[in-house]
Amino acid sequence: MRGIARMVSSHTKYPISALPLPPPSKLLIHNLTPDPATPSVSAFKYALRNNPSIQRRGRIISSEAHFSHVSPFPLPFPYEIEPPEDPPEAFDKEEYVEQWLAAREALNPAESAEQTGSDANEPLQKLYPACRSNPMELLGLSNTGLRDCLPHLDVGDAFEVVGEPSLLGQTGPQERQHPEDSKAVATRQELIDVLGGHTMLISGDESDVSFAPWSLRYSGHQFGAWAGQLGDGRAISIHATPHPSDPETTYELQVKGAGRTPFSRRADGLAVVRSSIREYLCAEAMNALGIPTTRSLSIIYLPSISVIRERRESACIVTRVAPSFLRIGSFEALNPPKELFFFGGGQQPADLDALRVLGEWVADQVLHIKRPEGSAWARELILECTRRNARMVAGWQAYGFMHGVINTDNVSLLGLTIDYGPYAFMDIFDPMHICNHTDEEGRYAYKFQPEMILFALRALLNALAPLVGAEAELGNKAVTAGWPKEGKKDEWSDRGVALVEEELEDLFRREYEVEFNARMRQACPLHILLRLGLRRAEEKDDAALVQPLFAMLADHKLDFHLTFRHLARFRPALSSSSDPFIDTLLRYTSTGEVPQLDGASEQWKSWLEKYAARIESEKEEWGGTNSEGVDWQARREKEVRLANPRFVLRQWVLEEVIAKVEADAQNGRHVLAKVMQMACNPYEPWGGEGDTRTDEELDAETKEERRLCGIGDRKMLGFQCSCSS
Repeated sequence: MRGIARMVSSHTKYPISALPLPPPSKLLIHNLTPDPATPSVSAFKYALRNNPSIQRRGRIISSEAHFSHVSPFPLPFPYEIEPPEDPPEAFDKEEYVEQWLAAREALNPAESAEQTGSDANEPLQKLYPACRSNPMELLGLSNTGLRDCLPHLDVGDAFEVVGEPSLLGQTGPQERQHPEDSKAVATRQELIDVLGGHTMLISGDESDVSFAPWSLRYSGHQFGAWAGQLGDGRAISIHATPHPSDPETTYELQVKGAGRTPFSRRADGLAVVRSSIREYLCAEAMNALGIPTTRSLSIIYLPSISVIRERRESACIVTRVAPSFLRIGSFEALNPPKELFFFGGGQQPADLDALRVLGEWVADQVLHIKRPEGSAWARELILECTRRNARMVAGWQAYGFMHGVINTDNVSLLGLTIDYGPYAFMDIFDPMHICNHTDEEGRYAYKFQPEMILFALRALLNALAPLVGAEAELGNKAVTAGWPKEGKKDEWSDRGVALVEEELEDLFRREYEVEFNARMRQACPLHILLRLGLRRAEEKDDAALVQPLFAMLADHKLDFHLTFRHLARFRPALSSSSDPFIDTLLRYTSTGEVPQLDGASEQWKSWLEKYAARIESEKEEWGGTNSEGVDWQARREKEVRLANPRFVLRQWVLEEVIAKVEADAQNGRHVLAKVMQMACNPYEPWGGEGDTRTDEELDAETKEERRLCGIGDRKMLGFQCSCSS
């Protein structure tokens, strides 16, 4: 596990500008309604040259619009626009601002094809700014995100630039396979230019498929209160391409932190190193745990761009990938609740036909709901979204993941974990733990996460309820353009809620339990049997094993993940002499000392006896010793380890990686790459797990791996982040 496992793919590789576009029928901007300020790609190009401020001003866009075309523009905000030294008498300040912005927009083709490795047959043009040039450094490239989502993307020598993963940083000179004047260098530089927000990809006038980048409009409830229009305030979808092995699946590439959009409100549209590293690592860590998520592609550092948060920080852009970034708030924006007063910058009136347009696109092209032509879709859309999000949050609970900000605009229609902010993985078990220090009331505490996802799903039902009611009135036929009837909305909404609400809640709880149980081996309401290595469920498991286990975790303040990993080593024969096993387990506390609680050891001894009996009861199901001479207990232990991670992306690990990258990006990216490697392979025996040698006897890299698999500095236990990123 020392080096990067180079991805081998049989797919034809393309530089990022040459990635094939999907057909118009599968491209969001060809099927949803654009902001009237930039209603087409040609109009967008005109605006970039003549009225570029239209995409940088925070504004409430038209009620029928689903998105707005916008180009990456990573500059500090407020913009530092110096007036001319000797302005004329009739100086037009507004025109001067437009000219200043236009000079920094990516509007110009490259000076030569050779300069960037261009090909005249590429589907998209590469445009560059005349007066904007910020240093960009590639901090990381996700091998797993590339492998799974974009196996046809040519990244040139990018992995060589990032260097070998190492917790010790760069330990020697880097070997490079490609000379500096090779095509690989140009391909890598094009990748950095595009994903770093410097170069814009856009279709030419003669292109078969028109294309320009965009940001989504959505609204939402934040901490339970209606917030009005929100939208992609710093996220821009810059490309979309079909998966080469599955043309029905299109992946969007979205840069986060690339500057202001019409949805930025008073914010700068930028992101910092700290938040970008957190998202980059966690998306791939979640995927490795089998939890649905957006994926990471790259992280690019912009050292010359200063960003003010709680302190002065440097800018960074992370690129994430998903089939769609649409959220529950996308529907809420088109049929908002009736509150007259709310915290936010404004909200458009309902546009029920825009609601229909979005719903048809989501049902057919995002969720791929199978339905006869002309048949109803709204009810099934709600239920499919419910299924997916129930399974997602079950994964969260199973692995102690806390999102921190489960606002309705942060809940994906695809049931993907999205928008990694002040998240955390559970350390010392506390069902009431709050990972976001902004969440003063504990709304999004670990224990309440399933209910908060259910709250968001009810908001989706409320937004789509008039469509459900109208479709029912039509005999389960889909509504058509111009469907809203004066005075019918409330009646349809009431009927829609009545038809679906109970089914939604029953389905959510059923799917949650099935998924939670699938990880822990069916029928146990706490999704824990898989992690305990039990192959079947028994009615008494919850009361006899699961509830007492969670009670001891909480009472003894034990680490969630280390406890389960330790239990993976337990064999029934140990129950008669379990004191050493228990002593080790009880040291996984907030103090590192065995808790001085009356009967702690006795509680665990009693529990382990019951656990041993349950394991023994399944002996026949494991089939004894196999043909390779491996006994059933060894095979069981191996399987249990594959359900309980050795490495967890803890808060202290994240803070340490961030500090190393901020202090020295060139050296820190080796550490970042190694932590990404560990996060993508969390069940591996990192740090010589099981090796009885002391830390001093291990090589330096293995010693560091072992340290990163531990609890860490106890001062960091329960560490809370802010929403500021």
